[in-house]
Amino acid sequence: MDFFLELGKNRIFIVTATTWIIAQFIKVLIGVLVERKFDFRWLVGTGGMPSSHCAGAAAFATSLGLGCGFDSPFFAIGVVFAIVTMFDAQGARRAIGKQAESLNMMFEDIYFKKPIKEDRLIELIGHTPVQVLTGAALGIVLGYFLYIYI
Repeated sequence: MDFFLELGKNRIFIVTATTWIIAQFIKVLIGVLVERKFDFRWLVGTGGMPSSHCAGAAAFATSLGLGCGFDSPFFAIGVVFAIVTMFDAQGARRAIGKQAESLNMMFEDIYFKKPIKEDRLIELIGHTPVQVLTGAALGIVLGYFLYIYI
């Protein structure tokens, strides 16, 4: 029980988690406005605009800087973590998504007009550079304001 009480007092954790949640809801809102429908996967899945992973990582680094000092080793660790997260989001995970898209098209070609028994691979895994940068900017702004006003 003490763990949750302590966690609830951790300003950096609250800022990071709140930023991630806000970014996920923005992603859903954008999806609903663009697609004119609701898809639950937007709420719990990966990919899409903005990158909630990058927003959370940027908010984490920002709040570490504000809380521990921008010259602290904690801020340096947070920045490195954010950079690795951003490169992964738009690099490896995006490549996996493109491969899944290609494989799905191949399956459709192979089984044209026949039922496909294999499960479709998830294509929306990674992020474009714009989604990553938007998530990072959102994380920095929300990280700053939430840290100051919470």
